[in-house]
Amino acid sequence: MQVKFKIRRFDPDTDRPASHFEDYELEMAEASTVLDGLIQIREDVDGTLALRCSCRSAICGSCAMRINGKGRLACNTKVIDAMPKDGGPIVVEPAGNMKVIKDLVTDFAPFWDKVRAVQPWLQNSGPEPEAEYVAPNEDMLHLAGVMSCIMCGACVSDCTVLEVDSSFLGPAALAKAYRFVGDPRDDADNDRLSALNEASGIWDCTRCMQCVEACPKGVDPMGRIMSLRDKAMQAGFTNTNGARHATFFTKSVGHKGWIDEFQLPIRSKGVTNVKEMLKLIPVGIRAAKAGKVPNPIH
Repeated sequence: MQVKFKIRRFDPDTDRPASHFEDYELEMAEASTVLDGLIQIREDVDGTLALRCSCRSAICGSCAMRINGKGRLACNTKVIDAMPKDGGPIVVEPAGNMKVIKDLVTDFAPFWDKVRAVQPWLQNSGPEPEAEYVAPNEDMLHLAGVMSCIMCGACVSDCTVLEVDSSFLGPAALAKAYRFVGDPRDDADNDRLSALNEASGIWDCTRCMQCVEACPKGVDPMGRIMSLRDKAMQAGFTNTNGARHATFFTKSVGHKGWIDEFQLPIRSKGVTNVKEMLKLIPVGIRAAKAGKVPNPIH
């Protein structure tokens, strides 16, 4: 069958350094993947096309990119599934929220810096064990999913927070942090949660679900971030905007059956935080004009 590709190209070393699209059309089998098509283009049509790939089996994570606007692995995305129903081309772009080096190759250095920032190794305070540290099965079952992460970066590519704030640790690094916070062999939970509780950490996630949809391995990064929030609050780390927001949100709905939108930002920022209270005055005025200020007698 005929398959059309529309690939975003970028090469800073040419006389056309600006990002642009180029179209290709191939004869392919129905069982072929997007990666098969890209390799065919590189080998038979245009040898200048740059991309990363290795295992072709959704194991290494090298071929994560945007396909029709969504972060996916090219090796497990069949062309027949990716082809638009209107007969248009399959649009292939480099992974989002990363600097493009060339064509579909992106710079993963910031990605790995953030993974290293969560200290992804076991930290045991006791003496070195003389034999293998055997953890009970029931204590490790909840980590089976998160340990399936192949560090492909598809979740980072689609993260809406990273689009506006590059300092956010991101779903991949935070899911990796959960893997160690939840490990019974690790003794650094409080230190880890304290660090994750800071700005650009667990409370900056907007719960947009994009990372969950993008993940090819069912890791559920957003769910892991929510679990880290729960663990942080249970450990006593509640003096943050995010923790106060979650606490009052739950209290308001539980007590009144609805969200007190007037008090929610006030309680989230902290009633005694004069500087932040002054910043909220314009918000309060707009809320009043929009009818968002509840009747105090209600």
